[in-house]
This record gives sequence, C-alpha cells and structure tokens, in this order.
Amino acid sequence: MSKNTVAITGNDAAAYAIKQINPDVMAAYPITPQTALVQKFSEYVADGLVKTEFVTVESEHSAMSACVGAAAAGGRVMTATAANGLALMFEIVYIAASSKLPIVMPVVNRALSGPINIHCDHSDSMAARDSGWLQLYSENAQEAYDNTIQAIRIAENMKVRLPVMVMYDGFITSHGIEMVDFLDDEVVHNFVGDYQPNNPLLDPEKPLTYGPLDLYDYYFEHKRQQAEDIKNSKPIILDVAKEFEKISGRPYGLFESYQLEDAETAIVVLSSTAGTTKEVVDEMRAKGKKVGLLKPRVFRPFPYQEIAKALSHLKAVAILDRSDSFGAFGGPLFTEIRSAMMEFGKIPENIDIIYGLGGRDINEQDIEGVYNQLDAIAKSGKVKERIQYLGVRE
Repeated sequence: MSKNTVAITGNDAAAYAIKQINPDVMAAYPITPQTALVQKFSEYVADGLVKTEFVTVESEHSAMSACVGAAAAGGRVMTATAANGLALMFEIVYIAASSKLPIVMPVVNRALSGPINIHCDHSDSMAARDSGWLQLYSENAQEAYDNTIQAIRIAENMKVRLPVMVMYDGFITSHGIEMVDFLDDEVVHNFVGDYQPNNPLLDPEKPLTYGPLDLYDYYFEHKRQQAEDIKNSKPIILDVAKEFEKISGRPYGLFESYQLEDAETAIVVLSSTAGTTKEVVDEMRAKGKKVGLLKPRVFRPFPYQEIAKALSHLKAVAILDRSDSFGAFGGPLFTEIRSAMMEFGKIPENIDIIYGLGGRDINEQDIEGVYNQLDAIAKSGKVKERIQYLGVRE
C-alpha cells in the first residue's frame, strides 16, 4: 500500500481532487448528499491550503450564475450540486454550456422531488443530459477522484471548452468509505497545468460580449456548433485518459468491459451498481455461465458506435436504468443504447430494467435474476416484457 492510499468517503475524495486542482473560484450551495464535499473544501479554503475564492450564495441558481460570471471573466471555476440543486440551477446550466465555459461540477446523484427523497437515483443528471454539458459517471470513490481531475483537462482543452459534470451515487459512494489512491499534489498540478483563459471578459485589449440576444438569425448555427463541439470532445476524452494512466497506472476509456468478450448475455449499468454486478458475474462465471458487463463512463458525448459494437455479439442484453423517462419507451440509458444497436445493424434481444428509484436497494440476487432472465431470452429468442420495473411493489 502506498503512502497515498487512504480510507475516505467519495465526497472527501472529490473535495481532495478539487483541493489539488486549486481552482480560482468555487461558488456553491450545500444540498444533501453533496453537502460534505463543499464543507470539506471550505475547510481547505479556511486553512489557507488553496488560493480559491470561495463564494457562498443563497441558492444553486446563484451558484451557477456566479460560476458563469467567474469563468467568463477568465477564471478556472468549479462547483458541486445534487438533485433539486441541479434542477434549481437548470437555466444557468444551459447558459454555461452555450457560452462554452469550462466549468467542472461533481453531481452527487439523488432522486428529484417529489415526493421529497434524499437518496440515490439518476433522475437529476439524466434530466440534464441534453443541456450541453459533458457527462462522466463514476463507479466508486476512486473513480470520482480520478474523473474530477481528468474533467478539468477535458473541459479546458482548446478543442473542447465545454463544462463537465462528474457523477457518483449519493450516499452509496458519497458517504461510503473506500480505499482511494491519491496522486501527489505536484503530479496533479503538472497534469492539470496552469489555466489558459480563452476570450476573457475582462481583457481590455479584446472587448467582447457574453450572453447576447440571439434570435433566429444565428441561434440555429450556434446550436449546430455546440453539437459539433460535443462530438469532437470524444477523442480528447480518450487522450486525457491515456495521459492520466501514465501518472496513475489506472486506465480509463469511454466505458469499461468486464468479462464481455466471450459473453453470451450481458448487463449494461452505470455507477455503483456496476460494482455489485461484477461480483455476480464472477460468481456466475464460476458456475460456467457466460455472462458479462458493460459499464458506461462517458454518457455525453454518447459513444453509440463503440457501445453498439461491444454488444453486437451478444444473444441478449439488459440495460439497467436508475431513472425513468415518463411517457417514453424505456429509460434514458435504454433508449440510447437500443437506438445505437439498431444503427450498428446487429441487434441482440434486449430489455430495459428500471430499478433503484429513490434509493431502493438492488442486491446480488436481483442481478442474478436478471441474468437468468437473459439466459431464458437467449434460448427462446422471445421477450415477454420489454420494459420492466425491478424491486417495485406492483
């Protein structure tokens, strides 16, 4: 065990990553289960361990507004939020993306009200999936730390210059204690580098305007540029991951495959549930079952070609959604992946499993049951129920 390996919560791991990044400005408002992250970072500020200007505000709408102003002025800017906080800043989240401001924001996933619920599901970040932010999902505290550091390099790349959300599961990851390998401060500093502002508002030599009125004359063209910018971020994400592996020894990609290459059936699932699924895969593999897992890391830009190719050899696949898309044909992860598989041409039988809303637990027996259902589908070639709700009292 290295001297930099510590037992720590996911929130404290993310706060430590922000400390090592040492942004110019952090404007934030506390909300469960994110509160401990902001509180911990405020201690670093109070103790003089960072040079960050910490802005306390009256709401999350104000937090993102302050971030937009600071980023437009030419600062390296970060914040953090969860659930209703993200919903409250929604107007300014869109403005941050359309203004091409490289703000990085950990989002501690929590169910959106109502009724009021403080536990984990992905309804908050999935609601923001079309806001123009890049989205990275984290399985555990280590990935929350690593993704936060990588997000700065991705966001600030001159070919990207877009804001990035880093997701990890509320309470499960945010408050659970895990072993995390930290990099040295100097290593992180050299990795993220000094901030290079692009078209700062406070440059008197190059006066410009942020947030102008943009009607039908040019609005469509600007939205088209946004779409192209997000698409072009994919190779940058992979380049940053390769550089990060050199300093950490930890590989990252667009997604993680686990026992997938020779699998006949597989589950696709985000974040902490992937860790439980890996245990089930190992147990079922020991019994001779050819099962596998695909864990998406990058949801925006959505790597549809790569995911479709990785799943194309399967006989059956279950996509697990920890959020619902009311009135749609399945949850958001399912609709994206099913569409991607149709584009690729070879479509394994597929089902959508909506689970864990509001923090409802999912255990190894539940996941094994999904694999057993996939085995039956693979043998029969028939799907009895395409969209299912796992663990709900019907």
